[in-house]
Amino acid sequence: MSFRPAASTDEALALEIRGVSKQYGRFPALKNVSLQARDREFLALLGPSGSGKTTLLRVLAGLEEPDAGEVRFGGEDFLALPVRQRKVGMVFQHYALFRHMTVAQNIAFGLTVRKRSEKPSRSEIADRVADLLSLVQMEDLGKRFPAQLSGGQRQRVALARALAIEPRMLLLDEPFGALDAQVRRELRRWLRELHDRAGVTTVFVTHDQEEALDLADRVAILKDGELIQLGKPNEVYEHPATPFVFDFLGQSCRLPGMVDGGRLRVADWETAAPAGAPQGAVEVFFRPDEVDFAPADGAGLVAQIQGIARRGPDVRIDCLVEGATMELQAHGPSLPTGVTSGLPVRIRPQRPQLYPAG
Repeated sequence: MSFRPAASTDEALALEIRGVSKQYGRFPALKNVSLQARDREFLALLGPSGSGKTTLLRVLAGLEEPDAGEVRFGGEDFLALPVRQRKVGMVFQHYALFRHMTVAQNIAFGLTVRKRSEKPSRSEIADRVADLLSLVQMEDLGKRFPAQLSGGQRQRVALARALAIEPRMLLLDEPFGALDAQVRRELRRWLRELHDRAGVTTVFVTHDQEEALDLADRVAILKDGELIQLGKPNEVYEHPATPFVFDFLGQSCRLPGMVDGGRLRVADWETAAPAGAPQGAVEVFFRPDEVDFAPADGAGLVAQIQGIARRGPDVRIDCLVEGATMELQAHGPSLPTGVTSGLPVRIRPQRPQLYPAG
């Protein structure tokens, strides 16, 4: 018997979340959240602690009941279904494996506890476990116990166990949160391949921006229980809807500016404003590695170089700009022309993003 994901080619078999709200006492964990995930899509829920992403995942899993709103999957009223009938596989940050069971027994658990009429035969369960061990690249470790595995291996077992029930949807709650950075990067690539092979709709909760942008088909960014932006990774990174999104998705620099008549003015530097820029007082955001350096008598913002530090292939350049210290970055083995500690230069943001001030 080979591992076979829940089959569907129907575009209607998708997750639809409409106006979901959830409050704990006076604390609103979710505020009228609406979004969708297409069949077999990998959707990341990204946000800081307290943004509501885990609460939304728990609603999908049946561990929480929303105060308002509806959830549909494949056209069905998901909230009306008993948890067992939702066919959801869930993976937690801390594995939640049974320590007294072997790897194979852990993977088989969801099948062995089914009602007799729904339980596969012993041989079918053994075949499915073998297929899943192969899928997660642990063919020879079925007889080991969780304590004999590394953190990355335990998380692979947890994923195999979630897939054993042939779920329609896979829910991942910070699955790499307990692992070190190197293992996280390795498992990230593997998880994306696993998702593509398994063919299920996956909802992935993380606070790691790089992880979400690298893994997901689309990213939903939440803050204080509200959905702030939803889009493909490159869309949300290149066109952040709000200053919060810009800040959250990577390092940023900020300066006050003014837009008037299609021109952007920041201190004594003036340039063409980006298309569609708001008029009047603005906040100018840009990435610290997206800056051009020019001689002190050139065009741009006056900056005083305070310090230079090399970090492997990158260089950190600390500057004093408009009375505030700003950490800029440059890539490559050599410094930009004219950049010398203690001397003035001019800097020009390459792709400034403008938001109304205040």
